[in-house]
Amino acid sequence: MSERSASIEWPTLALIGACYLVWALGVTWLAALWLPWAVIVTALAITLHSSLQHEVLHGHPFRRRWLNEALVFLPLGLIYPYGRFRDLHLAHHHDEFLTDPYDDPETNYQDPAVWARMSRPMRALRRVNNTLAGRMIIGPALGAITFFATDLRAMAAGDRAIRRDWLLHLAGLIVLAQLVQGAMMPGWAYVLSAYLGMSVLKIRTFLEHRAHELARGRTVIVEGGRILPFLFLNNNLHVVHHCKPQVAWYRLPALFRASRDEYLRRNEGYLYRSYGEVFRRYFLTPKDPVPHPLWPKPKPRDQ
Repeated sequence: MSERSASIEWPTLALIGACYLVWALGVTWLAALWLPWAVIVTALAITLHSSLQHEVLHGHPFRRRWLNEALVFLPLGLIYPYGRFRDLHLAHHHDEFLTDPYDDPETNYQDPAVWARMSRPMRALRRVNNTLAGRMIIGPALGAITFFATDLRAMAAGDRAIRRDWLLHLAGLIVLAQLVQGAMMPGWAYVLSAYLGMSVLKIRTFLEHRAHELARGRTVIVEGGRILPFLFLNNNLHVVHHCKPQVAWYRLPALFRASRDEYLRRNEGYLYRSYGEVFRRYFLTPKDPVPHPLWPKPKPRDQ
């Protein structure tokens, strides 16, 4: 199976169109019908849109980058500039740095030396954030504040690329604000929808990677389920995605089924049967310590 079998990946293109349609129904017709239902539907559309942005940054559904990015230009989730998400996520795909407190931009692990200097309230907040409930409730806010602070420091230091990404993001927010203002959903309800959408995404990212001496043993498989795997575009099969990042979302399940034992051997058996198991085990219980348990020991690189 080739990683790119067609110049246009029609399932992805159709799903982008369907996502925008559901989003539009959420902020208009459903908002007029019953606002709580509209908030839920809009939040799920925002979750799916973020997953589609992830597809786009990996080169789907077209082979032209500018055309792909035009499809997901609108910042439905409000918080993260697409360009920043793209660049940070592609840096995250250097598997030898996964969970590195400095070189993996998506990790929640902290350098133990940094952890030792943290205030007690911040330590408590981060411990709560290491439960699934905490990650879903305070995780979007904590992540956004940390992200904003880092980018503000970078822009103050003269990083023009980050400044450009934020200016493009602001332009997209202006367009989005005009669309929402002309719809039937109140602004506060849309902000709530965006927060809930990010909260659902935190379920996926909660345990995608663990501290492990081997780089190949750090990436998870969450095997079962239908609704969440669809919203996450099969990134529950995360080790498959990391092994073949250019493969479209709808091909990942077949790749996993064809080589299930090999993928589980590769990731040292890092497996959950479903997101239900994840909720049962970690909703109120931290999965990991906040300070990286293997840091600063040298980590062997995979061959």
